Amino acid sequence: MPRPIEALVHVQAIHHNLNRARAQAPDARVWAVVKANAYGHGIERVFDALRGADGFALLDLAEAERVRALGWRGPILLLEGCFEARDLELCSRLNISHVVHCDQQIDWLASHKTHQPHHVFLKVNSGMNRLGFVGPAVRGAWARLNALPQVDEITLITHFSDADADRFGQNGIAHQMAAFNAATQDLPGERCLANSAATLRHLAEAGVRADWIRAGILLYGSSPDFPEHAAAQWGLQPGMTLRSQLIATQNLQPGDSVGYGSHFVAEHPMRIGIVACGYADGYPRVAPTGTPILVDGVRTRTVGRVSMDMLSVDLTPVPNAGLGSEVTLWGRGPHDSLLSIDEVARSAGTLGYELMCAVAPRVPVRVDGTLG
Repeated sequence: MPRPIEALVHVQAIHHNLNRARAQAPDARVWAVVKANAYGHGIERVFDALRGADGFALLDLAEAERVRALGWRGPILLLEGCFEARDLELCSRLNISHVVHCDQQIDWLASHKTHQPHHVFLKVNSGMNRLGFVGPAVRGAWARLNALPQVDEITLITHFSDADADRFGQNGIAHQMAAFNAATQDLPGERCLANSAATLRHLAEAGVRADWIRAGILLYGSSPDFPEHAAAQWGLQPGMTLRSQLIATQNLQPGDSVGYGSHFVAEHPMRIGIVACGYADGYPRVAPTGTPILVDGVRTRTVGRVSMDMLSVDLTPVPNAGLGSEVTLWGRGPHDSLLSIDEVARSAGTLGYELMCAVAPRVPVRVDGTLG
């Protein structure tokens, strides 16, 4: 039999989460963000669940070609724009919209020969300080783009650095909304403002006008502001389950250690289970003793250091567990149990985003459920 580890992609949950995004922004159109191979879930696996979106947003042309190959004829957006001038040829051929965040990208457009003008998204650097034009430079860039016959429509876009929390004790997006509004005052065109955190937390606030929202992590069932809000509090369902089985058990006596480096030492007699999952599968090596995990749907903890192919769990809360017992690393477990990916990530000092994207190619992935 194959090694007993697999990832399940729950398409009904992802479809549900898309509807939650729509409910948060009923007057806006929704970009379904499928960058990083749909946050590790697989573009082809989630496509049917997300085809109700108004468009797909991603990073590179290869991903855009995959979406078009699936039969999508609607909008596609390159979130970082083109990386070289010849990328514009494929944008023309596949009718792909793209972000413009620097003067060089405008220069490329000015030299581009096309019969089909492009829809561009002018990036405003409102305080994230990664990409985009700042302050008065926004108007200059807009004027240049507006004068080009290669450009048909200009949408204004920005990205929030602190939408998931307060900033210096104040509303996390207030300073960026002020900068965005000052830079774009009286400029025509739609606004694309809200990532997952802003969609869930800020769209009801005065002065936040979003014609487009960018639903990313929320689609896959992770909370963008955990632990302030768990995914369930936002009405989100897990889009992925990583599960395996116990392949051995051990009985420890006081003073016995577990795993490399003897990082865990038993203080009393106890029984542990060995799980077929390790950092080569994408489980975080830095996850410490005490990281939550489910065995047969019962919540327990990891013990000792995660190794390449295995990790160990405390079987004290589940004495009947044995060889073949189901282990839920995150997601949905048996008996309606649930372990949030955000909890596991927090224990490992990271985010659910990283765990989703880090599931290794050697882990079999299966689509769970159907739509319709």
